[in-house]
Amino acid sequence: MDSFSTLIRTASHEAHVEAETSTFMSDLLGGRLGVAAYARYTEQLWFVYEALETHADRLAADPVAGPFINPALLRLPALAQDLEHLRGPGWRATLSALPATEAYAARVRECADRWPAGYLAHHYTRYLGDLSGGQIIRDKAEKTWGFDRKGKGVRFYVFDGIGNPAAFKRDYRHLLDTVDADDLEKQRIVTECKRAFALNTAVFRSLGEEFPLSA
Repeated sequence: MDSFSTLIRTASHEAHVEAETSTFMSDLLGGRLGVAAYARYTEQLWFVYEALETHADRLAADPVAGPFINPALLRLPALAQDLEHLRGPGWRATLSALPATEAYAARVRECADRWPAGYLAHHYTRYLGDLSGGQIIRDKAEKTWGFDRKGKGVRFYVFDGIGNPAAFKRDYRHLLDTVDADDLEKQRIVTECKRAFALNTAVFRSLGEEFPLSA
């Protein structure tokens, strides 16, 4: 029988690929969009991570979500640095969430407030993605728009508190395999992972509509 970490990865693979290969992300990583599109995407991340992290410490004692709460993962301080660099010192006043982003953040908050196991699904899809595919985005952003290596503009993708990302991901998957949840709850977590990817894909779709390539 497959481990839970394998089950969760396999079950969400199709949705994961759809999110990664969205037109917007393909155009962004392909250097076909300007830095304004990258900045707008970074803005949307702020709202999602605000929902993820604002009350994370409250979940630290939860038997399911608690073992995954780790200060080394927190992204809001890095996002603040990036947005100040991209938008200027008054960035907070100009920040706006797309409707798709609002829906995504609302679901994360709902899980954080009412269903810690569901929160874990969003925690997994975001942070493990940042540690993996996020590094590709950082590399492309540095080359395409001339950000300093691991500097302002791409700080979101830099995990200073995690010295060995591969080992961290192994440990995270081990935590998944020993999660305090029965089989039914695990299935619900897998379903929520798929929902998380779908919410993320909807944000990409909206960004693609806002930044269409010229015909």
